[in-house]
Amino acid sequence: MENMDLNYWAILVAALSTFLIGGLWYSPAVFGKAWMKENGLTEEELKKGNMAKIFGLAFFLGLIAAINLAMFMGPENDPTMGALWGFLAGFGWVATFVGMHYLFEHKSFKLFLINAGYSIVALTVMGVIIAAWK
Repeated sequence: MENMDLNYWAILVAALSTFLIGGLWYSPAVFGKAWMKENGLTEEELKKGNMAKIFGLAFFLGLIAAINLAMFMGPENDPTMGALWGFLAGFGWVATFVGMHYLFEHKSFKLFLINAGYSIVALTVMGVIIAAWK
């Protein structure tokens, strides 16, 4: 593999963007209430989780996704193409595999749309950030 010239600041910001997008996406004002209902969760149950572990690992996973997307995109520096590559990664890989899991797990189509939609939007934004910051 040839030497990859990765912009680690862009990768860091792209990973952090998943928190901003996720905070809005899963807020009660957007899809949070529907997401909780489709998962059979209550606010009380969610509060019992280890937030440091959840957010720490979520950031780590977002960082891996951002690094992977940056490597996949290569030297791309056009934000429009970055959006396309991010969208294709979100829709073509993540959403399709999430969909397969949901079919076998008998999860609702509504939950699929919420979670896959988040992945598509988050990866599209990541692609824009990574490409624009080259």
